[in-house]
Amino acid sequence: MGGTHDEPVSGADRPSGAGTGTPDGHERLWTPHRMAYIKGEGKPTGPGADDGCPFCRAPGLPDEEGLVVARGRSAYVVLNLYPYNSGHLLVCPYRHVSEYTSLDGEETAEVAALTQAGLRALTEAYGPGGFNVGMNLGTVAGAGIAAHLHQHVVPRWGGDTNFMPVIGQTRVLPEMLERTRARLAETWPRE
Repeated sequence: MGGTHDEPVSGADRPSGAGTGTPDGHERLWTPHRMAYIKGEGKPTGPGADDGCPFCRAPGLPDEEGLVVARGRSAYVVLNLYPYNSGHLLVCPYRHVSEYTSLDGEETAEVAALTQAGLRALTEAYGPGGFNVGMNLGTVAGAGIAAHLHQHVVPRWGGDTNFMPVIGQTRVLPEMLERTRARLAETWPRE
């Protein structure tokens, strides 16, 4: 976590490029990892699976590296690299499709089953008070990666929305993504 200046620093005393502005008594929560998201790093450059799609790339990596929590035959579950809350899951078909209506029956059923399993695992691991579940279909609907369909499963707790995401455009997460992935993989329902 970033800190504050304990003593006032004049413009002449401030190192060139310090970038912290005038001391004002406020703590700074530095989230430099968010800059990759803001700049669009890792987003596909076009509509095809060969254009750097992270949802096509993740299942080809070891689970820990790709943040994959569970795998099915036609779909899988991965942690959101830029989560709204701890445990924010994405349920993705392996096949690179952008439209929900493009899923076949097996894919549709497995996305639903993995969503249910995710709700169970999150409930056991974190005990949230509720969930947001849904898809943003298309860029204008808010999809950050519109080229590859994915369903969000976001655990929610009373009071989890505060000034940080609204004013500070920052999420506060109490654990590292690797630990979240391991915790959910441990509690994932077994067939």
